[in-house]
Amino acid sequence: MRQERSERAAERPAGPRPGRKRDHTRDGAILDAALEVLTEEGYDRMTMDTVARRAKAGKATMYRRWPSKEHLVLDAVTRMGQREVDLDHLPDTGTVRGDMMALISPETVADGERRLQVMAGLATLLTADPTGLAQAVHTASIEPWISVNRTLIQRGVDRGEVRGHVDIDTLARTIPSMAAYRVAMERKPIDADFLVTLINGIILPALGLPPEGTS
Repeated sequence: MRQERSERAAERPAGPRPGRKRDHTRDGAILDAALEVLTEEGYDRMTMDTVARRAKAGKATMYRRWPSKEHLVLDAVTRMGQREVDLDHLPDTGTVRGDMMALISPETVADGERRLQVMAGLATLLTADPTGLAQAVHTASIEPWISVNRTLIQRGVDRGEVRGHVDIDTLARTIPSMAAYRVAMERKPIDADFLVTLINGIILPALGLPPEGTS
């Protein structure tokens, strides 16, 4: 009888074991460390062990959160894109041009330099990737800026500044897509002159608006 109870107990799946909850406050430091290692070593040479040492984090902790290097890199790049923009606190100058120009700042240029370094580290992944991670990384890095431009252009439409039909989605993608190409393929920084040229030369004419504040 005792043996039968033991056998039945052995057949029951083990329930979850109690343990310490993972400290989520370390996520930011780990993801920042991942970007640092990525820019220094490149994607191919980057390892989870190196990131763990840089972040002073336990490898077991990292693997519970990110089961592979691919997951870690995607989260790190996604966080980078989210930190560059704040949809809840966009400039509101009263014009599309004014809003877009107000986004250009020393911080924007610094973000562009950092993006250049990250994309350089991802060079081999972006050119040959059978897993689809490259597309996910590309989307994560530019999608926040597409949302920003979509919001600013839609404001212009709503207040009557932009008249007639415009393809908001395509125009919202223009600057982020060209910036991504400049960084990933041309290995050039996203500086203020580059952004101003795109705004005055492409976006404003496509919206039927004058550049440089002219009428």
